[in-house]
Parts: sequence; structure tokens; C-alpha cells
Amino acid sequence: MAERLTARRFLALVADDFTELPHPAGRSAPDGPLAWDGYDAARARAARRTGEDESVVCGTGSVGGTRAVLVAFEFGFLGGSLGERAGDRLEAAYAEARARRLPVVPLVATGGSRMQEGMVALTQLQRVARQSELTRQAGLPQIAVVGDPATGGGWATLGAGADVILALPGAQVAFAGSRVRPPDADPAAYTAEAQVAAGAADAVVPADRLREVLGLWLRLLGRPSAEPAPVPAALGAADLPASGWEAVRRARSPHRPRAAAYLDAYFTRRVAISGDRCGGTDAGVLCGFGEHAGRTVAYAAQAGTATRPAGYRTAARLVRMAGRLGVPVLTLVDTPGAANDAEAERQGAGAAIADLFGAVAAARAPITTLVIGEGGSGGALALAAPGRTWATPDSYFSVIAPESAAAILKRPPEQVQATADQLRLRPQDLMELGVIRTDDHLFPRTGDRRS
Repeated sequence: MAERLTARRFLALVADDFTELPHPAGRSAPDGPLAWDGYDAARARAARRTGEDESVVCGTGSVGGTRAVLVAFEFGFLGGSLGERAGDRLEAAYAEARARRLPVVPLVATGGSRMQEGMVALTQLQRVARQSELTRQAGLPQIAVVGDPATGGGWATLGAGADVILALPGAQVAFAGSRVRPPDADPAAYTAEAQVAAGAADAVVPADRLREVLGLWLRLLGRPSAEPAPVPAALGAADLPASGWEAVRRARSPHRPRAAAYLDAYFTRRVAISGDRCGGTDAGVLCGFGEHAGRTVAYAAQAGTATRPAGYRTAARLVRMAGRLGVPVLTLVDTPGAANDAEAERQGAGAAIADLFGAVAAARAPITTLVIGEGGSGGALALAAPGRTWATPDSYFSVIAPESAAAILKRPPEQVQATADQLRLRPQDLMELGVIRTDDHLFPRTGDRRS
């Protein structure tokens, strides 16, 4: 179980300083909009117990040197529930963020909507969702930190609707609260760790590292740039392959540098997003934001395995987020192709690939692509930027794997190598075909075995 934090303790955990925003004029109907008997008395008791006069505390503060609008829930005030006055304060906080061009950090600890205000309370979720969307359209990042508990509509709007979701270890994080779940429900499914595993949150962060991690996220997401990401230097072979089959053999070599090595060499520091927000993750696609030469660059990198639908959806999520925030994107292509097992089809492989093709085609920030290994058919091409794709000497890009091409053409196995040559999949072939671009630091100019 996570420590249950008060709003002020939550704020102190992440913020260097905090200044509360003025409260909007509140509603004053006796016992609330439903005239719920005893509601005013319950609010008065909650105020005495917590020192707060509502379930949310809103203000501005500095997190690791970056200014932000902070919204902290006080669970001790009627379970951190959302009511009309809380909705007023949240709306004002988001408006303040847009007026001052500040990111928004919701610190979520809530049980959901306030029963004593009925449907009036529930409709606050629509207000919150609109404010979140307006802030997203304004190009401002939203990074949620979810504590214990984060359930109901508060999780489904301020929490799950954020660009990046960090969670405290052991926190109860779920749409269904503990008292409304089926009696036989597995409690482990309703935790922060389960949400990360299911692709619904990005990371579990210990409390003592929260300010550091959140501060890094805010710095990285708050630095837009119109300049494309520079092409990484090739880390593997320096000379070009003599044949198509040699290109395939090099790209498949277990000793060739993989995505993690390229990311480590390219970025001074980086943070990862995880999951497709649709119930899936793919460890074979690494996505996140990092610092390169003092600039923020987003990345989506295939790690050499067959890419699963969740991997494509996570990459699409990354490209769209970077576009909204004005951050250039680097993609690294390295996959034998899209996963083609039955489970991948049940998870919507075709739709996931189509979604990534669409995200790249409509990208609002420049994308730079480097093929660092295998470029297997459409499953690799989906991650490649049209007109801005480069390749390393130990890579290939092909419409189909040579073995599959030979099988379709009913050729014997001994003709696979010759088929690889016919496919013209070497880096130098791709350059001559106009499929990729090249630079001196990727392709040698003399003795380069181009033919």
C-alpha cells in the first residue's frame, strides 16, 4: 500500500515552492444542489479535519526549476471527491495555465464524484475534460502523478487523460473503487503497477525520486523546437555490403549495435513513456523524450524484434504528443517485420500499423529516421519519415524478407541469396532508388563497395 498523502504533503513532495490561486466565487445553496440533508455539516467537519475548504488545492509552483500549475487533491475532504466548487477551481486553474503558458500537473488522490451533489457532480467530469482538451490544443504538457487512491472519474479524466502518467508505488489506481468491484476481483489488477503493465500509465516512481523525475519531464516537454533532430552517427560497420545477402546477414548479426546503444550515445539523459493506453505494451519499441545537444528530441525506436500492435500504437501516441508540444522526433527502424501471430491479429495489427502510418503522415513536428538494422516490409516502413530517412551501412530495407520472397516465387532455398540481390535492399541500392538519404558520416566515400 502507498502512503496516503494530504494535498499539502503531496505538494511538498514535488514542488520547490507553491502559491495558491484565488478561489472562484462559490455556490451557496443550502446543503448543495440536491439539498442533501447534512451535506453542509459534512463539509464543515471535513474542513475542520483537513484544514482545507474543498477537495482540491490549486496554485502555481516550481518543480525542479520549472514553473507549473499544480492541482492537488485532498482525499481527507470527502474522499477527494469532485463537486461543483471543485469543478470551479479546476476550471480556473487550467485557464490560468493557458493564460501563463504553463504546464499542468494534477496530483490525483480521489474516490470519484460526490454523491451528495448527484448528476451535478458527475457533470464536472465534462468540465474537466474540456479544460484538459483546451490545454492540450494550446500545446501545453499535462503530467499527472497518481497517488492512493486514484479511482473513478478523477482517474478517468485528470489522471488517465494526461500526456504522461507517473504513479506512486502500491497506489490503488483504477476506474472502479474498492467498494464497487466484483467480490471475486483480483486486487492486484487495481494497482499502479498493474496499470503500467497494462499500458495505462508510464512509470511507477518512488516518492523520494518524484521531484527529480517530474522536474526532468517538465524541462524536456517545455522546450519546443522547429529544427529537425540531427541524424545519429552510425555505430556499427563502416563499409557498405558487397551483396544483398551480406546486407541481410549484417543486419541480423547479434553483435550489431541495437536501439538502446544508439539512444545511449545520442542522448545525455532520457525518460520513457510506456504503453498504448489501450491495454498493451511492447518491450520491442522504446519511446520517450531525451536531451540531445541541449535540445529536446522525442524518440520511437524498434529494438530488433517483430513489432506488436501495442508497439505501433505507442509510437503513434509518441508522434502525436511530440507534434502537439512542438518537439522534433527521431525514429530508429529495426524489425524483421510486424508480428504475424494469431494474437497480433486479434489485437488489431493492421489497424495499429495504419494508425502509425497516419500519425507519421500528419506529423506536426519534423521526423528524422535512421534504419539501424532490419527494415522488414510495412512493419518497418510505418515508422519511417517520407523524404527524411537515412540508413547505416549494416542495415537493409526490403519490401519482403528474401526467404519469404523466394517461397512466394516457388524458388528453392539455395536461391534465397540471389533473391536478396534482386530485391536491391542494400543501403547503397536504396540510395540510388531514392528511398533513403545519406551523409558522409554514415556512408564512406572511397573504397565503399557500392556496386
